Amino acid sequence: MTQTPEDAAGLSRNGAGSGGTRSARVTAAEVMEYLQRHPEFLSQHPDLLDSLKLPGRHDGEGVVDLQQFMVERLRREVQRLRGDQDDLLSNSRDNLATQTRVHRAALALLEARSLTNLVEIVTTDLAVILDVDVVTLCLERSEGFTEPSRMEGVQLLDRGAVDALIGREHEVLLRDEVAGDPLLFGGGAGLVRSDALIRLKFGDGMPQGLMAFGTRHPGYFDSGQGTELLSFLARILEHCVRSWLISTR
Repeated sequence: MTQTPEDAAGLSRNGAGSGGTRSARVTAAEVMEYLQRHPEFLSQHPDLLDSLKLPGRHDGEGVVDLQQFMVERLRREVQRLRGDQDDLLSNSRDNLATQTRVHRAALALLEARSLTNLVEIVTTDLAVILDVDVVTLCLERSEGFTEPSRMEGVQLLDRGAVDALIGREHEVLLRDEVAGDPLLFGGGAGLVRSDALIRLKFGDGMPQGLMAFGTRHPGYFDSGQGTELLSFLARILEHCVRSWLISTR
């Protein structure tokens, strides 16, 4: 148990348990002596400084400026709190901006005039709206599926490629630093240093797919980010594709 100045000064010299008189008051000299013998005391009990009434700053040999110490500690705490506040505000602004972009992208998909126009919006407009460098639509090969020459902007993948890339149990893969894959990004692969891959499911009889976002900035996407907005956008695209396929039957 930590010894206090009162213990050191011997307040219980004539303790009540021995029938003696009331304990003597600790003197300033005894407190000073104790602190001199235990210079680490205030370091071990920093909260005590908050309750002390400290003198103004004095110059002189051997004078320790505890008030300045407290001021510096409070200044550091204020700086830390301001930094936390700035980070919180910055993250809030970034999240709001991202949400606004995703909503604009969803509206653009819903306004497509045809299936071909929908693919054009995915592979051209979304990159501008979402402030990334490349957006592609990737589909696994399937019997009867139209070749890429008939669907500009669509990247064809081998069967099972989607599960191999993002895993059977996952819907989204975010990679903070990667060399762009031509199989995913075609001619824009050279720009890609960070990407996001979102699984697409169009229904029975349709191949699996991916919506792939690529950016030239390493760290733009990372595994710690939330994926709700990207998943929302993928669900909108799936709905649009199914709707156009039904309307053209």
